[in-house]
Amino acid sequence: MPKVRPLADKVLIRPKKEEEKTAGGIVLPDSAKEKPQEGTVVAVGPGRLLDNGNRAEMGVKEGDVVIYSKYGGTEISIDGEDYLLMDEGSILAVKE
Repeated sequence: MPKVRPLADKVLIRPKKEEEKTAGGIVLPDSAKEKPQEGTVVAVGPGRLLDNGNRAEMGVKEGDVVIYSKYGGTEISIDGEDYLLMDEGSILAVKE
C-alpha cells in the first residue's frame, strides 16, 4: 500500500497493465500499445467540501475496479510503481 493520502475528491488508482500481446499472440511494440483505461482504486480522499461545510460522499472505495477517461489524472510513481491520481469526476464507471 503506497504511503499517499489523497485530498478532497481525489482517487489514487493502480492502472491495469498494458497488453503485451494481441489475442492472436502477436507481440506489440511499445508504440502500438494503448494506455489502459481500467484500474483498481488504491486510496480515496475524504470527499469534496460542500458550501455548507459538509463533505460529499465518495462514489468509489478502495478495491473497486474502475473505468476512467482516457486522459484523466496525473501519472505518479511511488516506490517504483506507477499510479494515477485523479478527480472522482474522471471515473466513468465501476465494474461489477
